[in-house]
Amino acid sequence: MSLQVVLLLTALTLLPAIIMSVTPFLRIIIVLHFLRQALGTQSTPSNQVLIGLALFLSLLLVQPVVSDVYAKAWEPLSKGEVSTTDAWQAATPPIKSFLLKYAREKDIQLFVGLSHQPRPAKPADVSLTALVPAYVLSELKTGFQIGAVLFMPFLIIDVVVASVTLSVGMVQLPPVMISAPFKILLFVLVDGWNLVIGSLMKSFG
Repeated sequence: MSLQVVLLLTALTLLPAIIMSVTPFLRIIIVLHFLRQALGTQSTPSNQVLIGLALFLSLLLVQPVVSDVYAKAWEPLSKGEVSTTDAWQAATPPIKSFLLKYAREKDIQLFVGLSHQPRPAKPADVSLTALVPAYVLSELKTGFQIGAVLFMPFLIIDVVVASVTLSVGMVQLPPVMISAPFKILLFVLVDGWNLVIGSLMKSFG
């Protein structure tokens, strides 16, 4: 019993890191951060708001996986029908299926090679020790790609405003102060939050 308590406390300390790196939370929070930087609003929305939004969107996306793991592993374990090892084996396939859906083959090959594991015969044979970092690396790349695309229209506004201010001799006034209201106005007029969140959620298929 004491060993189980120690393992449970250890798992609880690792839970925030697991949620941030092995769920859609990683991609969502990166994109939202890039969006805030592109708008130039500094700390608006606040970090708490962005983290809360990313967390609820992540829960919405992983709900089928959590339900599957609960039905196949946690519920039988809580009833004493299976052992801890059997419960883990039952919970692993849904988790692997979710991670394999978004992990790039190139990243999986990289970590399989780094871990010196034999080449898996099929995707389901990839171990979690190689699959989890491959998923994180893939999500980082995807998040940065989406963030770069988000930056483009706002960057064009910054360039246009900077060119206009320099041409009329307004060198004392920072172009960012003039472009910020235009970027916010454009974002509001096109219903930016709906477009960004909708496209972001659709990117998970």
